[in-house]
Amino acid sequence: MARLLIVHHTPSPATQELFDAVVRGATDPEITGVEVVRRAALAATVSDLLAADAVILGTPANIGYMSGALKHFFDQVYYPCLDDTRGLPYGLYVHGNLGLEGAVRAVESIAEGMGWRKVAEPVQVVGQPDKAALEACWELGATVAAGLTA
Repeated sequence: MARLLIVHHTPSPATQELFDAVVRGATDPEITGVEVVRRAALAATVSDLLAADAVILGTPANIGYMSGALKHFFDQVYYPCLDDTRGLPYGLYVHGNLGLEGAVRAVESIAEGMGWRKVAEPVQVVGQPDKAALEACWELGATVAAGLTA
C-alpha cells in the first residue's frame, strides 16, 4: 500500500480548516490503496519521511516565511533523507493574512534542494478560508493521493 505523509503546522482555526480539507481529499473513498499518515511538523521524523511515497506540507506564513515548526522538520530530515527521497512527489498549502510568497518560495527552495517533484501548484490562502480555498485544499489532497495509485 502506498503511503502519503501529511506534515503540517496547524496553530489556528483557519489552518485547521485547510488541513481537514486536505485530509478529506486524500482519504476520499474513491481513492484506494493509499494510507494517509498525518504528523504535526514538530513530531514528524526521518523515519516518517523515509516511509512515505509522497508528502503534503502545510504551514502558516509567519512574517513572510514558513512556520518555525516546518523549518524544524526540514532541519531534522534534510541530510538524513537527502539521497533517499529524491523524486518524492509533494504538494504544499500555505495560509496567512499577508503576503505568502516568502513562505512558498522557502518551502519550494528546500524541496527543490532535496530533489522532490512538485505534483500540484501550491494552495495559497489569505485570510479566512472560503469555499474555494477549502475546495482547492481538498483537490490538493486528492491529487497527491490519487497520483500514488497510478
